[in-house]
Amino acid sequence: MVCALGAAVCFGTATVLQAVAARAAADAGGGSGGDAALLLRALRQWRYLAGLALDGLGFLLQIVALRSLPIYAVGAALASSLAVTAVAAARLLRVRLSGTEWAAVGVVCAGLAMLGLASGAEGHEDGSAALRWVMLGAALAVLALGAVAGRLPERGRALLLGLGAGCGFGVVEVTVRLVDSVSPARLFANPAAYALVLGGGAAFLLLTSALQRGSVTTATAGMVLGETLGPAAVGVVWLGDRTRDGLAWLAVLGFAVAIAGALALARFGEAPAEETAAARTPADDAR
Repeated sequence: MVCALGAAVCFGTATVLQAVAARAAADAGGGSGGDAALLLRALRQWRYLAGLALDGLGFLLQIVALRSLPIYAVGAALASSLAVTAVAAARLLRVRLSGTEWAAVGVVCAGLAMLGLASGAEGHEDGSAALRWVMLGAALAVLALGAVAGRLPERGRALLLGLGAGCGFGVVEVTVRLVDSVSPARLFANPAAYALVLGGGAAFLLLTSALQRGSVTTATAGMVLGETLGPAAVGVVWLGDRTRDGLAWLAVLGFAVAIAGALALARFGEAPAEETAAARTPADDAR
């Protein structure tokens, strides 16, 4: 659980550091040069590079957590990165959190505390060969979903792209458990290894598209649902994830509470620049 929470802290903090760097890069370039030029300017800033390093560290901690904890506990912990982003944004970006949002941060923490008390060890079932092929098919389906979602109206597009991104991250969560050997011969023969790479890549592509072409809140809400509900069910049904004796009710309650709190903080799924724009007055715009 320490690794899962550490991954959430890394991902949540990385989002804010990258937001600060992106804003500074935009200001330095006067808004010119397009996305590629903005990215190149951002890469010259230590905050952006620190954010990328935290993303990498968070991914390693996520892998360790998934090899030690039930998927449902890790998924809820990763969704709590939105709470980390909200708190860090309040500090570093001077974003004002409402009383409801502070309450949502507390709700996420309470849900994770319940999960920590109720979670057992990871399931010891290796998963069938059929499940590995299903995960590969799911990764390919996520790619196809992105092509379909791009033709939908804005609100539906953002929700479907976010949901697809969440499913892609969910594929990663499950396939980490299905990769049982890193020896080249067994790794290249394992469909789960290809599913892991395809699922992760597709998730990042779909999430980027969702945040660029639709509502951040809608896309993030879809992502949270996609990366938590399905993988949790797979872990319980096919991989043997269980709770401590007599505490299944507490795990279900904690999972639901943590996800509900994360959904309430969905607007922090991307760098929370919207708050700054909303706080501008007509006088600011005139200047």
